[in-house]
Amino acid sequence: MRILVTNDDGIHGPGLKVLENIARTLSDDVWVVAPDVERSGAGHSLTLSHPLRYRHIEGRHYEVSGTPTDCVIMACRKIMPGMPDLLLSGVNRGQNIADDVTYSGTIAAAMEGTSLGIKSIAMSQVTGIHDNGLNFAVAAAHGAEIVKTLMKLEFGPGILVNVNFPDCRVADVAGTEITSQGKRDQNYLTVDERKDNRSEPYYWLGFTRDKGIPPAGTDLAAVFNRKISVTPLHMNLTQLSLMAKLKDAFKA
Repeated sequence: MRILVTNDDGIHGPGLKVLENIARTLSDDVWVVAPDVERSGAGHSLTLSHPLRYRHIEGRHYEVSGTPTDCVIMACRKIMPGMPDLLLSGVNRGQNIADDVTYSGTIAAAMEGTSLGIKSIAMSQVTGIHDNGLNFAVAAAHGAEIVKTLMKLEFGPGILVNVNFPDCRVADVAGTEITSQGKRDQNYLTVDERKDNRSEPYYWLGFTRDKGIPPAGTDLAAVFNRKISVTPLHMNLTQLSLMAKLKDAFKA
């Protein structure tokens, strides 16, 4: 089985080696193709306005001067000798739950894999909820088991799986929960205004750490309760319940 490993934290991202180790529990044919720098928040973006370059680092490790989506395309169309059977994206530094899904380059890489017909799984290590710091121990301990279980299943067309590991001690993990994508109940994006050395303003986008009160059954609630969240996502974003109303509204 050929496995493609990628991420959005970049080729030197701390979770990339964790994910490669997970992949190697399934196969020796593992290829690592990741952005040359951090591309967090890149979403499902392509690089179209300037050329891409890739560099061979060592063995089956490559870096690409583009987004996570670019990395998947370059890996499948240029770098690898053939299409992978499995794409693993992550392990991301920080959660990709609720509203994060549409911003995440980690999930976007899995989306691109799915669009190419590859079974694809995004994996993220939660931080900042239980104040356990940046620690990939839970992902390292449970990641291989999660992937092996998912490999037994047929996802179906247009479907990827989003996995988030809680930021607690391995001994405190309360199990695995199949969840739906949640929605944060507070405004979590912030704009921090600062001044440069000429007193000109510049801005950093950031996130609040408010925990909120998420509904049961969501990815948010699962990781708050120290559970591994496993969420099936679909590439088709059509909102079916509104279609009938729209058809009635636009009748000739």
